[in-house]
Amino acid sequence: MFIPVGSIVMLLIGTLLAFIFIIITLVSGKYDELCKPLDKKEFPLRETYSIGCKILEIIKYGYNSKSDRKLRKSIEILYGVKYSDYYLRMIMAQRITFAVFLLLVAFAFYAITLEIVGFFILVMFSGLAYYYYGDRVNKNIEKREQEMMKDYPEVLSKLVLLTNAGMILRDAWENVAFSGEGVLFDEMKKVVVDIQNGVAEIDAFFSFSMRCSIPEIKKFTSTLVQGMTKGNHELVMLLKEQSKEAWEARKFNVKIQGEHAKSKLLIPISLMCLGILVMIIIPIFSNLGI
Repeated sequence: MFIPVGSIVMLLIGTLLAFIFIIITLVSGKYDELCKPLDKKEFPLRETYSIGCKILEIIKYGYNSKSDRKLRKSIEILYGVKYSDYYLRMIMAQRITFAVFLLLVAFAFYAITLEIVGFFILVMFSGLAYYYYGDRVNKNIEKREQEMMKDYPEVLSKLVLLTNAGMILRDAWENVAFSGEGVLFDEMKKVVVDIQNGVAEIDAFFSFSMRCSIPEIKKFTSTLVQGMTKGNHELVMLLKEQSKEAWEARKFNVKIQGEHAKSKLLIPISLMCLGILVMIIIPIFSNLGI
């Protein structure tokens, strides 16, 4: 059986890459402890990321490209500035590990089938895996922001109620922080812990604003800082105004989501109608002998 020269070259490249991959896997054990703190649900197959860490070490990756800097900013929002370097490294290792593994699968597939189309499809999936695990951070941020905005009107209403009753801001904040569950409440609890650990209130609220990164919450935080300097009475008035705006925004968002849900239902409903029409029309034409 004659094998084209191009196929032989591809098989040799795949064999070489597989050999290198096996060697890297064997010498990457020192990174296993580095990967253990990662959450299993958020970082599937975390045990394999040591391979990506070793590859990044071999190529002396600098983590300083434009896309890396953009990814780092997103990571700072999601995990905090303190752990940004660690998660940037782990996410890059995750991307490299899955992309290289799928690339090896592509070569193995070609070695077995000699199908060049299937090979290029798997190479494309390798590139998509690299992109997906980098973009997933932004998706998680969007999901996180939606959860925060869902609880935001409730938080504002409670703060207005407590501060209007004469409670000082710090006590009102702590009371609200531990009154519910969710991303926003968790971030508020971090502010309480920071203040208890000796961080200045303004600095604690500033860090809260940076972690949340939502314009409405940034405005809300600046109002709190302003209220601490100008007095509780003016703070209550400002919070009432923002609370009203937040509830109106929530009503609008619910309406938009409802419209999106209706539009998503149009496709299955249209398909059902088409199926019913086909079931009715075919017997009619069969009876007519057409």
